[in-house]
Amino acid sequence: MPTLPNSPAERPPRLDARLAAAAAFVRAGHTAADIGCDHGKLSAYLAASGRCPRVLACELREGPLQKARRTCAPWAAKIEFRLGDGLAPLRPGEADDIIIAGMGAETIMQILAAAPWVFAENINLVLVPATKHSLLRRWLAQNGFALAGETLCTAAGRLYAVMDARYTGRAWQPDALWCVCGTLKGQPGAAQYRAGQLAKIQKYRRGLAGGPEADAVDRLIQELEADRWP
Repeated sequence: MPTLPNSPAERPPRLDARLAAAAAFVRAGHTAADIGCDHGKLSAYLAASGRCPRVLACELREGPLQKARRTCAPWAAKIEFRLGDGLAPLRPGEADDIIIAGMGAETIMQILAAAPWVFAENINLVLVPATKHSLLRRWLAQNGFALAGETLCTAAGRLYAVMDARYTGRAWQPDALWCVCGTLKGQPGAAQYRAGQLAKIQKYRRGLAGGPEADAVDRLIQELEADRWP
């Protein structure tokens, strides 16, 4: 594992559990792109720890990008700052580890769909959806990506599923239970996660009239209630 510098002035900001889990999925020795880098803490960590020889910190807005520049200043030789939407600031193949954290699942899906070059086996996607985890899992499966890993963590009182996805080209249609729960069963906090997802689905069901969709949601609720994780 890479080691951090000894001097406090050279150490990157401390990562919360969500970003620490994302950093753990980034492959050592690869160029990483931090999409929506915000404050730049993750970019700083990846450069300062020696995990990545080159980091591309990308932001949609100039204000957050300037904040990232300040955060990352001690490691500016290893970090390039790009202004733009999603993966547009990158040349195809310029980074092979791509981190997208803090955005809703639908935004993440739009960003990936707009960059066909990420549909390649050498690309490692580290995704931390802020909302609608199940939609992202379904999209990944339907578009030929497999979950190489998934970590459940708590940050600021919220549970996050941090996903590591790789393109295989083998698209498949996952069932609803897999979309909701992914590969998290057995991890610390998984029972709480399942219960939270069940509560959201039950609330959604109350707003539905009868019909095929309601029947499908009823079946999913039954499966979630039957599969009570320890």
